Amino acid sequence: MFRLKKYLSIVVILFFFSCQSETDEQGHNTQTVTNASPLTSYLQRVAMVKTVQDNIIDGSTYCTIKLPYTVKVNNVAIAINTTADYQKVLDNINANTTDDDIVKIDFPVTMVYYNYIEKLIPNQSDFDSLIDYWNLYPDLLSKINGLNINYPITISIYNSYNQIGSSVSIASDQAFFNFIKNLNASQYISLNYPISVTDYNNQTKSITNNSEFENAIKYVIDNCSENNIVALDFTETITKGSWKIPFVFEASDKTALYNGYTFVFKSDKSVVAIKDGVSETGQWDVKTTYDTKEFKISFSSNLLRQLDFNWKLFEFNNSLIRFREVSNTTNYLYFEKNEY
Repeated sequence: MFRLKKYLSIVVILFFFSCQSETDEQGHNTQTVTNASPLTSYLQRVAMVKTVQDNIIDGSTYCTIKLPYTVKVNNVAIAINTTADYQKVLDNINANTTDDDIVKIDFPVTMVYYNYIEKLIPNQSDFDSLIDYWNLYPDLLSKINGLNINYPITISIYNSYNQIGSSVSIASDQAFFNFIKNLNASQYISLNYPISVTDYNNQTKSITNNSEFENAIKYVIDNCSENNIVALDFTETITKGSWKIPFVFEASDKTALYNGYTFVFKSDKSVVAIKDGVSETGQWDVKTTYDTKEFKISFSSNLLRQLDFNWKLFEFNNSLIRFREVSNTTNYLYFEKNEY
């Protein structure tokens, strides 16, 4: 009986991945990822609630006010029934240069957070407290704007714990966000391509594999104005404070090899790596080629020299820097600022 169960388990695994191989040969190019894969994180941020459109009213990119509601601007009541009504608020503010332009919300309103959680806000005091709370996390990775997935999409799932394969149809951003949120470490998923997406220029494109999806996300991060609310200087950012490596992938996950290291990048393009009181000095550099920042880091020791790739900057803020390198495989290097 034990041998029979083992045989059946192997058959299930081979069937799941043989289906993937067959789909690849047909041009759909499904590729397996997990809840820890970079693409999974990016896709969840694409599926977050759009919150940037009413920043002129609530001042936060991590929540939005649920429609409909009413505001008063310069003693004029404006009903916000659709997203087009935000323009009425902006037009009122721009109409005169001598008024106070204070936007007053008619409470109560319901706030929707970036993760689809809703909360009723009864008054101005509770609203101010909520915005102050979100302002404590200025570097929280927010929604990736400018890329809309055209649903439904289908996702294949294989659970390595119970060795069961299945599939699910996703019909909305909220369903996709929660699906990714509820993934566990034993689940392997593959998107069933092609998938249709529409960008901020209203251009529709067919995505045929994971790499194309990641490239489309990278493009909107760089080019959609809604993703570039605060302009940061890369060199100034990386040379401020010290950094650790929360994730590095070079053909396989190598993060554990760099646990305990602290990196200090200096303005003279030297970098010091410190672990257990032992330091090693290397070099770093960044240059811009065809609007892409290319990053190099080099050390002489066997372990740290493995970080020497032709890294391309994917995204960054004051506390997180993400690089990617695409060759035969896609490699990743993340730096996260140390907190003191």
